[in-house]
Amino acid sequence: MNRLLEIFVVLIAAPVWLALLPVVWLATRALLGTPVFFGQVRAGRGGRPFRIVKFRSMTDARDAGGRLLPDALRLTRAGRAMRALRLDELPQLFAILRGDMALVGPRPLLPQTVEGFGARGRLRGSVRPGLTGWAQVSGNTALTDAEKLDLDLWYVAHRSLALDLRILGETIAVAAFGERRRADRIAAAARWAECSGPPVAAGLA
Repeated sequence: MNRLLEIFVVLIAAPVWLALLPVVWLATRALLGTPVFFGQVRAGRGGRPFRIVKFRSMTDARDAGGRLLPDALRLTRAGRAMRALRLDELPQLFAILRGDMALVGPRPLLPQTVEGFGARGRLRGSVRPGLTGWAQVSGNTALTDAEKLDLDLWYVAHRSLALDLRILGETIAVAAFGERRRADRIAAAARWAECSGPPVAAGLA
């Protein structure tokens, strides 16, 4: 999506998301306490690190040894609802305005995770990470990491304004009706990766 159009869309929607920010802040503070926000360094375009900020959706529950419990055990009912409605992602709209993120693109991952993908990770990182993406509207939590990577790479190769608008529309539908694993898209991305992966990887090595 054109950068100016992207900024325009975010600013046009600002009255809505700016009004939601204090509501979600208060709900998070009341249900989970402090800190209200979760921050972490992620890999941006070209591997450049930036700090992502989200509303916290998990508790700090720990085991007898002081280690954090698995995510599934720390995610509260309120946290699941926030994630389903994408409310925890609202602070990332500021990252879009700064240019660290895009409205649509592969979700930002930890730098070491991207590095572990090798050439495929560099290709994935050739665009800005997005608030939502092809993998997020094609199954998201129902996908394996390998499937998400294939879908992300398919998006990078086929991205267009029409596709971005489609993803934005489907993101709203997913928030309203829930995630659905899209076997057709997963298979298409896998076929594309099988046909195009080796030459691309060789070129980026």
